[in-house]
Amino acid sequence: QVQLVESGGGLVQAGGSLRLSCSASGRTFNQYPMAWFRQAPGKGREFVASITWSGGRQYYADSVKGRFTISRDDAKNTVYLQMNNLEPEDTANYFCATEDVPYYSGTYYSEDEWDYWGQGTRVTVSS
Repeated sequence: QVQLVESGGGLVQAGGSLRLSCSASGRTFNQYPMAWFRQAPGKGREFVASITWSGGRQYYADSVKGRFTISRDDAKNTVYLQMNNLEPEDTANYFCATEDVPYYSGTYYSEDEWDYWGQGTRVTVSS
């Protein structure tokens, strides 16, 4: 059974940085893409970033390009989201996700395409 556990959220001032982590278990980690989504209060879940199974490609939402970086450490079965120059609009619950198609080098921007989710970690950015 695939399990994803996020950590690293918290309260930070605008302009600050946070690094989120997502630890995965239950199957071979390095065969599958990973993604981060977020959900702000009163809004739907939106795509933030994803990384392919090999780590060779990363995809980002326009709103975070140049500020956020997704990476993976296959030895630790962990995916990271480094968030710099945070803005109040980044306040949300952040979720990591993975899906069941191994060795896929594209991405899915819709939450419906991702099969497994963590419980989320809260990020609050104060102005």
